[in-house]
Amino acid sequence: MNAPKASTQSSTNPNGATKQSRFLAAWWGSFIGDALAMPVHWYYKRDLIPRDYGEIRSYLAPKNPHPDSILWRSRYETTCPEDDILHDQAQYWGQPGIHYHQFLQAGENTLNLKISSLLADSLTTLGHYDADDFAKRYIDFMLAPGKHRDTYVEEYHRAFFQNYGRGKAVTKCGVEDSHIGCLATLTPLILLFHQDHDRLIKVVRQHMALTHKGETAARAGELYAEIIFYLLQGHTLEEALFDKIGRHSYQILNSPFRRWIDKHEDEDVIGKQVSTACYLEDALPATLYLALKYERDLETGLVVNTRLGGDNCHRGTALGCILGAAGGCESIPGEWVAGLVDQGIYDQQGDALWELSTRGA
Repeated sequence: MNAPKASTQSSTNPNGATKQSRFLAAWWGSFIGDALAMPVHWYYKRDLIPRDYGEIRSYLAPKNPHPDSILWRSRYETTCPEDDILHDQAQYWGQPGIHYHQFLQAGENTLNLKISSLLADSLTTLGHYDADDFAKRYIDFMLAPGKHRDTYVEEYHRAFFQNYGRGKAVTKCGVEDSHIGCLATLTPLILLFHQDHDRLIKVVRQHMALTHKGETAARAGELYAEIIFYLLQGHTLEEALFDKIGRHSYQILNSPFRRWIDKHEDEDVIGKQVSTACYLEDALPATLYLALKYERDLETGLVVNTRLGGDNCHRGTALGCILGAAGGCESIPGEWVAGLVDQGIYDQQGDALWELSTRGA
């Protein structure tokens, strides 16, 4: 992780971190939250996490069998070269106990974070957002064997390429989706437009519509973007959520976060008050609860998120970005940055995004 360079546009927040530090920490945090949780992604029997991996405080490689894997009942049938996105991973679908990320190394990111990095490449190469350029990169990436090593591909990818294989226009291939994975690719876009609120919201909506249609995903993307926007302006998370954004703006902000923090353990909130599953109606308030509770302790927040199981990778992506934007690079253990498999790529992309954002992309 490069030390933040001096900038006339950097301003400090209550934690003393400069804007550049918080910008880069948001970038790193999104990848860290995903990679830390990756070996226990979609564990729903939480007591099996310490049995299989112990106390997870560093990156670990996944192990087969995965006790809660549902790949045995998942199906995806390719009909033509334009919808073949499983490639050599197709043989594992329909088998019991297969880990969703079985071939990833410790510190490697899951598919949606690879797509986030792909979007960063598009932005920094062109110097601006171009939906057509991203779509071409996305399609080429998914259709080329060996571009990633994930066994599982989320429903939205499968639906997109089924439509693409039928000859639909790229802008018509996305489907309605209400999973928190819809937020996982947004980080570079949010960071690039972090100084222009209205343009940020417009571009986030435009980008989401390529793969995730419908108001549920669009509104979740807007809220996520607004949170990072206000954190990077130097506000605390509570100020961002309840003063700048306001409970009236998003129904989800009416969740009783303070009561949950004061009266319940983490395992009771995420598991009883809201589900550990991937649906936005549960996963987004779960993420905001953890962010509010651990705003000043990114390390503990991401460790807790990991051990809570469920869709902890995509929760972790959003949580890591939020906590990074709140606390800055000083809040991130250096070994978590250094241990990312694609650390060198992310380092270049993060710096390029910062430089581009300060020039006014």
